[in-house]
Amino acid sequence: MKQIAKQIEARFMELGIKVETSEIESSLDQLINKFKVPPEEARRNVINSFLKKHNVPKSEFFAPRETPQVKVSDIKEDGKWVTVRGKIVQLWEANQESISQVGLFGDESGTIKFTKWVKAALPAVEEGKNYIFKNVATSEWQGQFSIKLNKTSEIIPITEDIEVGSTPTEFSGAIVDIQSGSGLIKRCPECNRALVKGACGEHGKVEGTYDLRVKAVMDDGEKVQDILLNREVTEALTGITLEKAKDMATEALDQAVVLDMIKSKLVGRYFVVSGAKLDRFILVESIKQDVRPIEEEIKRILAASAAPIAQEA
Repeated sequence: MKQIAKQIEARFMELGIKVETSEIESSLDQLINKFKVPPEEARRNVINSFLKKHNVPKSEFFAPRETPQVKVSDIKEDGKWVTVRGKIVQLWEANQESISQVGLFGDESGTIKFTKWVKAALPAVEEGKNYIFKNVATSEWQGQFSIKLNKTSEIIPITEDIEVGSTPTEFSGAIVDIQSGSGLIKRCPECNRALVKGACGEHGKVEGTYDLRVKAVMDDGEKVQDILLNREVTEALTGITLEKAKDMATEALDQAVVLDMIKSKLVGRYFVVSGAKLDRFILVESIKQDVRPIEEEIKRILAASAAPIAQEA
């Protein structure tokens, strides 16, 4: 609610109207928590009430406006309207019906999460394609910034191939779980979203295209870290190619055999991963087996077994 309130306040400020954040939050709280109104609908209702109160036409509030084009790395403030140019690095499954598409957007300076709302009625974007996102709202949650595409935003495809930069994060530990949605999956041929029961949240029932990925959880003894491996990294790590995975599934009449094989190869083993960090995931660019914990355990066992001999001597 704080994010929505800040965005509403920022837009009214652009129009020269001062609206108290506390007043916006109070109205949102009543709609969302008391009357169980979906956040996006609550946002529209609150905006409309303040537009009526201050006698501002809807067309003026929602009118397209020129916003400064910035680099992803320059997004360090909540509630601002900006334009960014970059590439769709990855698309993820949307966990809310109000979200049309969600994923990772990047330019030469780094990457950032983007969310496109269903109500925005904007065209679908494709993984690996380059776009200009005009008039998007910045948002911040627990120190992580993201951008939101709404009905005032615009998506412009561009032919320029943008090289995405990133600052890799490294994590070492044991893989303790392989999550559902891993192994052999199918994606929507239109938007690349992973299908759920043969259906895409954006395009409905479609004939999907096969892909391979791993969503795993690592534990270093003190904290856990979610990691995401794309097809190329998964193939190199497990030795299971996409074609081999399809053959395995066809022979067993069950895609789960691929997931079981991946689990047998990865769970309980130690790895060092590096890649871009976004929200709870590290988007793995490189992964290698870590033999240090095994060597340390061998040394501990040898030292323990040598202790009685030393005492006898």
